[in-house]
Amino acid sequence: MNNPGLRAYAIGYLVFLYAPIVLLPVFAFNDSAVIAFPLQGFTTHWFKEMWADTQLFRSLKNSLIIAGTTSVIATTLGLLAARATTRYHFPASAGILGLVMLPLVLPEMIVAMSLLMVLLAIGVPLSILTIILGHVLICTPFAVAIMTSAFQSLDRSLEEAAIDLGETAASTFRLIILPLVMPGIISSLLISFTVSLDEFIISFFLGGSETALSVYIYGQFRFPAKVPAMLALGTILVLVSITLLSIAEYFRRRGIARTGGKSSGGFL
Repeated sequence: MNNPGLRAYAIGYLVFLYAPIVLLPVFAFNDSAVIAFPLQGFTTHWFKEMWADTQLFRSLKNSLIIAGTTSVIATTLGLLAARATTRYHFPASAGILGLVMLPLVLPEMIVAMSLLMVLLAIGVPLSILTIILGHVLICTPFAVAIMTSAFQSLDRSLEEAAIDLGETAASTFRLIILPLVMPGIISSLLISFTVSLDEFIISFFLGGSETALSVYIYGQFRFPAKVPAMLALGTILVLVSITLLSIAEYFRRRGIARTGGKSSGGFL
């Protein structure tokens, strides 16, 4: 990058993007309830306060149930959709795949309001189940994208050789294809789990009396005394998210390498 203006723009953009994340742990360990400079000293008090919050752990439990269930369902749907679109050709396949990927480009506010109206119209009570339904809708496009990449990098001759040696289509899929795309499956599970855990808008609209962690954090920011403890929680969530995304990217690259393909970028 030889252009000084372009270099300055890139640096400024990175600072704007990541400075709030860097400041999060700074104030989480700051010995002051006021989020402002100068810093007052080092403390772990806010982490202890966070740990003693029983409502936080109830919300965390709800979010773990939602994220875990969502990741399994979304990955299963993504696996089936990717297998169908990469292995078979059928009418309107491109249009169907476009509809599946549509939630990636639709505003989440519109998706959440539409789901809320539909669920209330058919008489479905708002609960953890309705949050899961919304999160599956949002996470499935990520799973489809990851699994499509995994299937496209497969060498089809391996499948044909297995069938020539007497294996059925089902046993070939179980013994040959599934192990080869397993890194993609793990990557999809982790990405879907992270997206679901961080999701706020759909959780807010579809949760009813059940509070997800993201909604709980939003509510706590109404009380200034609770903000430092929420910053401590945010620090932990950032570390967890980075860890999960790093593991997911590792398995994605590993899966591409195992099948002899080339990586064209990634999540990180």
